[in-house]
Amino acid sequence: MKKFINICLLSGTLLFVTSCNEDFVDVPVIDQPSVDNYYKSEADVKAATATLYGYPWFEFNDKFFWAAGEELAGNLYHTWDQEGQFFYYSYGDGNTHIQGGWRGLYRVVSYANAVINDMPVFASGKVPDAAINEAIAEARFIRASAYYMLTEFFGEVPIIENSTDLITSNNLFINKHTKNSVYEFIKRDLEFAAENLPPVQSQAGRVTSWSAKGMLAKIHVTIAQYLSQTNASEATSHFNAAKSLAQEVIQNSGLQLMTDYGDLFMIANNNNSESLFAMQFMGGAYGIGNSRQANWARSNIITGNTEAWGGYKSMTYDFIENMVKGDKRIKHIIMQNGDHYPDINKAQGGYTYKIVNRDPKDQNVVLESASATLNNLKKYVVGTSEDNNGNVTTGQAAGINQYVLRLADVYLIYVEAAIGLGESTTDATALQYLNRIRSRAGLSPKNSVTFEELLWERRMEFALESLYWFDLKRYYYRAPSKMVAVMSAQKRDFTYQRDQSGTAADENSVAGYILTESSAGGSIPFQEAKINLPIPASEKLANPKFEEPAVEYEFK
Repeated sequence: MKKFINICLLSGTLLFVTSCNEDFVDVPVIDQPSVDNYYKSEADVKAATATLYGYPWFEFNDKFFWAAGEELAGNLYHTWDQEGQFFYYSYGDGNTHIQGGWRGLYRVVSYANAVINDMPVFASGKVPDAAINEAIAEARFIRASAYYMLTEFFGEVPIIENSTDLITSNNLFINKHTKNSVYEFIKRDLEFAAENLPPVQSQAGRVTSWSAKGMLAKIHVTIAQYLSQTNASEATSHFNAAKSLAQEVIQNSGLQLMTDYGDLFMIANNNNSESLFAMQFMGGAYGIGNSRQANWARSNIITGNTEAWGGYKSMTYDFIENMVKGDKRIKHIIMQNGDHYPDINKAQGGYTYKIVNRDPKDQNVVLESASATLNNLKKYVVGTSEDNNGNVTTGQAAGINQYVLRLADVYLIYVEAAIGLGESTTDATALQYLNRIRSRAGLSPKNSVTFEELLWERRMEFALESLYWFDLKRYYYRAPSKMVAVMSAQKRDFTYQRDQSGTAADENSVAGYILTESSAGGSIPFQEAKINLPIPASEKLANPKFEEPAVEYEFK
């Protein structure tokens, strides 16, 4: 087992920790003399917590987060290799990206644990207690966020509260813990963070007490849905807690929705008035930047470099069919024929999307081909280095933050909590919050909303932010058979084929293509057994206890 830490200081800021973890219980270790010398000031502690926002999240975010959050959920059409297994529900415990997601999230846990458990030992007496406590709260927020994703993707997972103690105990065979235990662990971390983080941070991008309360509202609404079929009274209590917390954030945080939805996804607007928690990325090198543009951009015409692997990635026909005319968000989620983007390729007057883009000097040369569903991805695609003041580089490094929690999410959490165990709500406050989101999108207000309608609202608002699978999981908790039926009925496997008849319309018109069912009925049956992703085979081989039933966690 390898233990290591490589602290890199750039411009006085601790940016990332280079890790070669080989399994999820490896911990970052610093030689004690180095640690003793490092934690000498509040700035040193701040530098340590800065590591929690970027590099540790990279492996999780690079492939797994969007493959599981968007492909599996039925938003993203992409059928290639092991990434495509999420689209077809054909993944198993040997899937490389499932392994990367598991390993990546436990890397985040390990880094947070190092701050929570090790930093105070070395900083005590040299750094004010208030600064130490705030750093612990910051790390507990990060750890809670990682565990939220772990349990929503994988179900029952092991809780590791102190990575160092686990290593030194020589007892690495630990059990999975029940979902109730994991939820309680997350809730305790977030409650501590809410009480000990400041309402405003001196450095943009760091989480605040409002971030913690917003995430805690999401946890309460998730627990409520999880209990909705077995304990209505306790579920109602959690719905009420979610409403109270969400309303407190909305009314008192001072945060505001961005006026223009598209502005949310520009590098220049990182850490804006709507952002409560985002992974912090920058251009420069592999591992410290956001790789979404490299994975999703249609071609190097957009990126200005060779890293553009999204030519055949698009939104599913099911997503396209669910869009409504006049929704201002759509252009910022996907590119469709005729859409113009002045902020991409600024020096050439912008980028205009065509289904098939031919070289104007030689019409026989196709520069960009048609995708399976005649659109390509836009969100998190930001253009060239020149378009972004150098904050896009090779090494799959774009300096655009990856949202985890936006204020818009908190608005819709309130709406979900207001619906509660019912089928719909006419709650005036809930509708006020819902209609603020709809108004920004250019949609008319509603005077009532059902849970299924809210699911649509969330699907559109957070498309390509990798949250839709979490929304579907909450649907499953409250109505398992309905969720399975919705997944099985998704028209995810419809594609367009070029009309080869002599009367075919232009190749840059949807009318020039024939909608085809790639699978029978264009749908792929979803099996309830797939509701949780499998623990990677390598982890089960290393720890046979993962094959045993989950146990309750013993809280200290």
